[in-house]
Amino acid sequence: MKNKVLNPLIDIFKDMSLSAINAGFVTVLVGFTSSVVIVFQAAQALGASEQQISSWILALGLGMGLSGIALSIRYKTPITTAWSTSGAAMLVTGASGVSLNEAIGAFIITGLLIAISGFSGLFERLMKKIPLSLAAAMLSGVLLDFGINAFAAMQSELILVLVMFLVFIISQKFSARYSVILALVVGCSIAYQQGLISPQPMDFSVTKPEFVTPVFSWQGFIGITVPLFIVTMASQNLPGLTVLRASDYKDTPVSPLIAWTGVSTTLLAPFGAYAINLATITSAICVGKEAHPNPKKRYVAAIVAGVFYILTGIFGATIVQAFSVFPEALILAIAGLALLGTIGNALNSAVADENNRQAALVTFLVTASGISFMGVGSAFWGIVAGVFVMVIAKSNFLTGPKVTTINKPKAEVVDESR
Repeated sequence: MKNKVLNPLIDIFKDMSLSAINAGFVTVLVGFTSSVVIVFQAAQALGASEQQISSWILALGLGMGLSGIALSIRYKTPITTAWSTSGAAMLVTGASGVSLNEAIGAFIITGLLIAISGFSGLFERLMKKIPLSLAAAMLSGVLLDFGINAFAAMQSELILVLVMFLVFIISQKFSARYSVILALVVGCSIAYQQGLISPQPMDFSVTKPEFVTPVFSWQGFIGITVPLFIVTMASQNLPGLTVLRASDYKDTPVSPLIAWTGVSTTLLAPFGAYAINLATITSAICVGKEAHPNPKKRYVAAIVAGVFYILTGIFGATIVQAFSVFPEALILAIAGLALLGTIGNALNSAVADENNRQAALVTFLVTASGISFMGVGSAFWGIVAGVFVMVIAKSNFLTGPKVTTINKPKAEVVDESR
């Protein structure tokens, strides 16, 4: 028993690297700052108090951190989990008329549905039917904005972002493993010199969990559970698994990953964990070569991210203050640079298969468009559009079945003059 506990810890310390620590930090920095405001708005829309909102951050931080760490250690794969950003957005606009207690009950049912879809293997069977080229096209469409925003940030902070970009490109020549770290350090230095970062005294306080008694109702099920389950599975877990497939982690089983995020949601829902799922954008940071040149050691980056997520939960208010110090341009730049390699690999996989190239292109464009329909994001509709194009291209109902001509052997001519 002692060896079963110590051996994984020894392996983690052996595989630990500065680049993995940096990737884990950037993962949490990008994930937290990009959407924590939406989580606040979702909690406020349901009538949560300030203490209850802090409890939401604690529950989500613990859920993301513990599930990511456990799954990464178990499968030696960089498994990063996150809160459902699209789910939070849905709660902001679609949870009217539902009390906080009813919402908590709906969160519990959502977690149970996610767990069932994982343990039953239904979601895994669905994923196997989606061609890799379409999945990679969807991933590149999801990440495209982050690549574009990294350069668009030059418009507001030219010197800061341009120098970060130059440091990143030049360092790729002699130390690709530390290129993101160097870009981040240089960026922070320039931002400080320009007065964009102004350290402020912070009040360290531990967040306390606050239990909310769940109430189960049809209003909560119809108004929250159904749409929250759909957007979490379609807009979060589907592209999250695509990140792993596109990064050659095909041997990692799908069902347990989905199932345990559902279990985490169910257990922590009374404290505010409305939906925990596989990460997409932040996961792409941990699976990239910038985390570690050896794919088998990148799982450490996800473990580090998990530790940082736990800290953000425990010291929620303090961490919000700390992350707010970083200027937006720096965050956009470092996220885009960290994802540059993943975007390139995804685009390459998307167009590699000539037979599905048109379908992959449609998937990429629809996903990148950012459209949303029936509360479901563009990642899902990109896959739907790509599959539709692929089916039409391979079907014969418009042209009719191909007629196969059988070449009959020519009759032998007998020369009767002999």
